[in-house]
Amino acid sequence: MPTTSIAFGGLLILVGLIGYVHGMMNEKASITALIPAFFGIVLAILGVSARASEGLRKHLMHAAVLIALLGFILTAGRLISKLSDLTMSAAVFSQAAMAIICLVFVILAIRSFAAARSERN
Repeated sequence: MPTTSIAFGGLLILVGLIGYVHGMMNEKASITALIPAFFGIVLAILGVSARASEGLRKHLMHAAVLIALLGFILTAGRLISKLSDLTMSAAVFSQAAMAIICLVFVILAIRSFAAARSERN
């Protein structure tokens, strides 16, 4: 699971950087375009830390899932609240990509936690 956290963190960093560069090219750069990257940095750090510390792995991976769940809820909530006004802009694409990436990570983590629990029992 730490490797998955690092990979999904990298995807979120990529989404944030692409969004920011796209904004710079259109002279509409905003720091908010980097929000996926900030979430991605946290996920990647938690993954690297979990890989380094076997004793804290469980806690760090639960923290990573919490961050991803928060990322999904915030972006999906924002998209749903603006559903009537949505246009296919770079910001909407970035938010949708972040929501999907975070949701997939949460689902994979829950499956991993369930498998680990069933192995213990």
